[in-house]
Amino acid sequence: MTLPADSGSGGIDVELETLKDFKKRVDGILGELESSPAAPAKVGQQEVDRASFGGSFAEADGIYAEYNRVHTHLTGLSKVLGAQIEAMRIAVHGADVGFGNLEDDLKRRFWQLQGQAYQHQQEQRQADKPGTEDDTEVTY
Repeated sequence: MTLPADSGSGGIDVELETLKDFKKRVDGILGELESSPAAPAKVGQQEVDRASFGGSFAEADGIYAEYNRVHTHLTGLSKVLGAQIEAMRIAVHGADVGFGNLEDDLKRRFWQLQGQAYQHQQEQRQADKPGTEDDTEVTY
């Protein structure tokens, strides 16, 4: 937070209220996400079996393989998104009370979530390198 040009504390109060409003919005979005079909646990459960793509022919096998690849990727992204929203919630709370004043378990959780995001990012970079199995080009 920054102090306004005048030496009064009104600017801090306004910024604190803005952070509190932002936290309420983040909490609301997280609540909606967790109760929606896009919740990380629900995305992972939404699968289509091979029979849904028709008979035994190479194209159906290819479509099914691509579906599984995309589904796995979306499931991972959904989990990372949920974790980052949780980390943001902790960060906003930390900005409100001072990060040094957060309970130790919240600090540990924040850094754990950041570590998970970093690990996911590194895995994606590795997967995106040429010559990896995700480097398949689909042509129609």
